[in-house]
Amino acid sequence: MDYIIVGLGNPGRRYENTKHNMGFLALDLLAERNGIRISRLRHRALCGEGAVAGRRVFLVKPQTYMNLSGESVRAVMEYYKAPHDGLLVICDDIDIPIGDIRIRAKGSAGSHNGMRSIVDSLGYADFPRIRIGIGDGERPRGDSLVGYVLGGFQKQRVSAVEDAIGRAADAAECLLREGAEAAMNRYNARAAGKGEKRDGGAKAEAKKSGADEER
Repeated sequence: MDYIIVGLGNPGRRYENTKHNMGFLALDLLAERNGIRISRLRHRALCGEGAVAGRRVFLVKPQTYMNLSGESVRAVMEYYKAPHDGLLVICDDIDIPIGDIRIRAKGSAGSHNGMRSIVDSLGYADFPRIRIGIGDGERPRGDSLVGYVLGGFQKQRVSAVEDAIGRAADAAECLLREGAEAAMNRYNARAAGKGEKRDGGAKAEAKKSGADEER
């Protein structure tokens, strides 16, 4: 297996189109484009196997709920004996504006509970990840944060969200085909062009020295 691609979210109809399920939605789109069915229940996850960008992939949607995502991911990684950089995680990020995505080749978990569970379970963080923005102004705190990430999007935001999900799937295909640096330079450039990240792309990400801000 060339890549394990994990989309993060919460199982069940109640959470289907919530902000915290951007990873699930992007993985579903990637699977649909490439004729892969994510339907087998293995490793405490819904899984599917096929090819994306000429690479053999195993698509994973953990069914453990977000805070225990790492238990499922660790089981998959151990089963396939996959290298660290053979894992790609797609998730939401509240510190990125709605409509934007960010790609990093590696980094800390920050405050994202699903990513933190993965890093803690695996014992390493040197794997690429694609983050889909769900931020909309001032960052909510405490119970308000939980309500925000588990809520849906306002109608006027749906188009931007759908566009971001599509670009996240594009970025995943680019990363598999050309590598993380090429994907970062191509898909992180949109934010740089809007002045949200002056240096943009791989160079800007490298300046962070692998450390995410709290999120």
